[in-house]
Amino acid sequence: MKTKSLALLGATGSIGTQALEVVRQQPGRFRVAVLTAQRNAALLLAQAREFRPAAVVIGEESQYQFLKEALANQPETQVLAGAAALAEVVTRPDVDVVLTALVGYAGLLPTVAAIRAGKDIALANKETLVVAGELITGLVRQHGGRLLPVDSEHSAIFQCLVGEEANPIEKIILTASGGPFRGRDRAALATVTKAQALKHPNWDMGAKITIDSASLMNKGLEVIEAKWLFNLTNEQIEVVVHPQSIVHSLVQFQDGSLKAQLGLPDMKLPIQYALGFPERLGNDFPRFSFLAYPTLTFEAPDTATFRNLPLAFAAMRRGGNAPCILNAANEVAVAAFLREQVSFLGMADVVESCLDRVSYLAEPQLADYAATDAETRRVAAELL
Repeated sequence: MKTKSLALLGATGSIGTQALEVVRQQPGRFRVAVLTAQRNAALLLAQAREFRPAAVVIGEESQYQFLKEALANQPETQVLAGAAALAEVVTRPDVDVVLTALVGYAGLLPTVAAIRAGKDIALANKETLVVAGELITGLVRQHGGRLLPVDSEHSAIFQCLVGEEANPIEKIILTASGGPFRGRDRAALATVTKAQALKHPNWDMGAKITIDSASLMNKGLEVIEAKWLFNLTNEQIEVVVHPQSIVHSLVQFQDGSLKAQLGLPDMKLPIQYALGFPERLGNDFPRFSFLAYPTLTFEAPDTATFRNLPLAFAAMRRGGNAPCILNAANEVAVAAFLREQVSFLGMADVVESCLDRVSYLAEPQLADYAATDAETRRVAAELL
């Protein structure tokens, strides 16, 4: 395997820092060419000093001068700032794979730029496909790169499909942990706090995705992402709750056979698989033992209590810019919940109201997604 050159977008977040752990554990396999962060300039600086990339980009332009001065004695690293720089660095010829670990809608435009440059995309930013799945998959076909999923569920499906290209899928089954509030009713959820929602039972993730997991919106977004990643119909996607988070997802083929990918809940494994594909790289990660998990259980999701999941299915069925509305409304609602400005159950109310109020477009173009995102954020802010 030749050394792959990486651009890590969102290097200071949960996925980005774990990706750098993978790089450290695979000496000679990867070279870090680009590191980016939105506002954590201190950690980005430390990463730049360790990995000495060709470029670093800070999204928050007020942090540019700090980084520029701090890296003045490292002339091989160019310091840039802002959204335009983010979209430019992913197109550079010394980049082989772009890991998009940005949070939310912000990942769309740099991912589009990377795809147009023919790069392979290790996709951890599910919102890109939620917002503009048809456009993104069309661009991938046109420009010849690959979408390599990083989400554990989509990585599981991807792994199950290797070697099965000629065999039609009957359905896929996405597993969900159920989050910290599995089994609680609406009355119990009416008073849950931010601190409670941020305590995921199995996964160590950033704040936004942890809240999404608690509300089952994360699974709803993954449903829409899976449709586009694997060219599925709406009816071919099913969700089951699997509290142990060992079976990461399953594929059922037309003969009724099921294939599943299992492993401990550790995001470094799907990150490594995406970065190393098609090779499986050796590592010293902890190994799963059936003896440590003698019982694996599965149950139906409670869609009456956790309303975000059926809202996501409805947005997927409607198509057009409805998933973009869903995503933008949820981003605003989650940010408000983290500021303790809306209740846990109130987040779904905001999403549902935005889906009803924001202008619907059946065949949106790239510029339309930006307009829809902006309109939805305005409407959501008014609702709050």
